[in-house]
Amino acid sequence: MFYVYVLRSNKNNKRYIGQTSKNVFNRLKEHNAGSNRWTRSNGPFVLIHSEEFNTKKEAITRERFLKSGQGRKWLDNNIPG
Repeated sequence: MFYVYVLRSNKNNKRYIGQTSKNVFNRLKEHNAGSNRWTRSNGPFVLIHSEEFNTKKEAITRERFLKSGQGRKWLDNNIPG
């Protein structure tokens, strides 16, 4: 399975959108541990949304949508926080 997830920074309220084949909660722990430069300087994070997909292609397509202007608007209207 593949997952798209949305994290919200407790530090500055910014969102981080990503996709993974790992357990989403384990991936959240990695981000909070500073697994990349952007999350290291903007964390800690909380998981605010996740979706499950059968293929990596579907997950990447959804991730790209959520990162687009329409996707950000969808998140603003459908995900509290």
